[in-house]
Amino acid sequence: MAVISKKIPAPDKVEIKTALLSVFDKTGIVELAQALSERGVRLLSTGGTYKAIAAAGLAVTDVSDITGFPEIMDGRVKTLHPTVHGGLLAIRDDSEHQDAMKEHGIEAIDLAVINLYPFEEVSAAGGDYPTTVENIDIGGPAMIRASAKNHAYVTILTDPNDYAEFKEQLSADAGKTAYAFRQRMAAKAYARTAAYDAAISNWFAEALSIDTPRHRVIGGVLKEEMRYGENPHQKAAFYVTGEKRPGVSTAVLLQGKQLSYNNINDTDAAYELVAEFLPEKAPACAIIKHANPCGVATGSSLVEAYQRALACDSVSAFGGIIALNQILDAETAEEIVKLFTEVIIAPDVTEEAKAIVARKPNLRLLSAGGLPDPRVAGLMAKTVSGGLLVQSRDNGMVEDLELKVVTRRAPTAQELEDMKFAFKVGKHVKSNAVVYAKDGQTAGIGAGQMSRVDSARIAALKAEEAAKALGLAVPMTKGSAVASEAFLPFADGLLSMIAAGATAVIQPGGSMRDQEVIDAANEHGVAMVFTGMRHFRH
Repeated sequence: MAVISKKIPAPDKVEIKTALLSVFDKTGIVELAQALSERGVRLLSTGGTYKAIAAAGLAVTDVSDITGFPEIMDGRVKTLHPTVHGGLLAIRDDSEHQDAMKEHGIEAIDLAVINLYPFEEVSAAGGDYPTTVENIDIGGPAMIRASAKNHAYVTILTDPNDYAEFKEQLSADAGKTAYAFRQRMAAKAYARTAAYDAAISNWFAEALSIDTPRHRVIGGVLKEEMRYGENPHQKAAFYVTGEKRPGVSTAVLLQGKQLSYNNINDTDAAYELVAEFLPEKAPACAIIKHANPCGVATGSSLVEAYQRALACDSVSAFGGIIALNQILDAETAEEIVKLFTEVIIAPDVTEEAKAIVARKPNLRLLSAGGLPDPRVAGLMAKTVSGGLLVQSRDNGMVEDLELKVVTRRAPTAQELEDMKFAFKVGKHVKSNAVVYAKDGQTAGIGAGQMSRVDSARIAALKAEEAAKALGLAVPMTKGSAVASEAFLPFADGLLSMIAAGATAVIQPGGSMRDQEVIDAANEHGVAMVFTGMRHFRH
């Protein structure tokens, strides 16, 4: 394969003599144009940007005046012209390029200020198909890529947040930009167009029901740099995809330190779990530690839900994440601040609750602005060595499943409610997962064990420890319902659950030894239902 090579060294400083400004987001554009005009820079512009600059009384040339061709087709065609792209792409120190510029009357463009049609915003807002397609920018990405490729000579700005630094460059270097700055802006420009194209391709895949497109790219915008990742020796940053799903990415930090990598991961897990419980049905609280729930409960009030969730495992809850499905009120806040907690996240927070939490200045308080809908589809991605695993979000809900009673004894109405509660929680517990529940409260949770029997035993042990702490005569697993997020492969797991006091079991079913497990349940008078849906969480 032939390799194109142009070994011409890039100049360090390049003077800005001509600038092309064409932006959808006009934040700061008039002020930038003013600064350029004061330095004698010739301004070229298009459409609405041209009108905004001209209205400010600045001298500006319409791009159509240099191309000799008017904007046509509702502005779809205006900058896709050799005069524009030649001015951006020409290598200034290449004699052949210079000759071509002279022959065709092309002037060099030293600065391009470009941002794009709001495709991400329109698609996220649920725009119809024609409207969304119309908001795919063509000329903008072409000019950005051309300018970024020729960053040896051209400065490309795609983000209004960079205007201030750019103006500092001009002031420091008599109207010139440094090569290192142009390199950084070029790198940022290509990342922008890549994320833009990723959003478009993923929207098409969703709109056309293409589950596995040949190429899959997931883009994001930097929300914040972090001090470190999971561990202090790892670098990390938080990127947002633009998905308008209420949660940690949309939340407002009302007080407290910056969220860490682990805080964000755990807060997301907590809020997705508590959203399984509809706020109009009952207040709910989930307490998370290391991405696993240590206590989940509903209650007659939010404070009661919190107290019941805490009772499940008050030791593990220390330094945990608390997620609520209703507005954080003063009474609940008063209870929460008694325990060392890393993060509280809720749909909203009352002013009284804010004042109470403020007594703990390091406690991070997040207002998410709503609850995520557990039934809404979406994409989940995970990196592996040399690859990317992508799947649809686990939006299965136990309320939507046809539960099959497989034992001689059917569950009572209360057992059925406890089964559903436990299965909802189990969906958010690392596999192998076993969750005991009773009266809208987790009684014991076993997570992440290699053996499901071990998960059942750990959950029962947690229940025994909680009983001692609460002064209960027997653990809450006595008379509980128990959920397994995947099928029980042998009867031993079930027998461990029965030994802990469970009287009803919910599991997906589908094992080769289902009958063996059913027989064991019948032998002990235990009710069992199959869901037909598993919830592995690795």
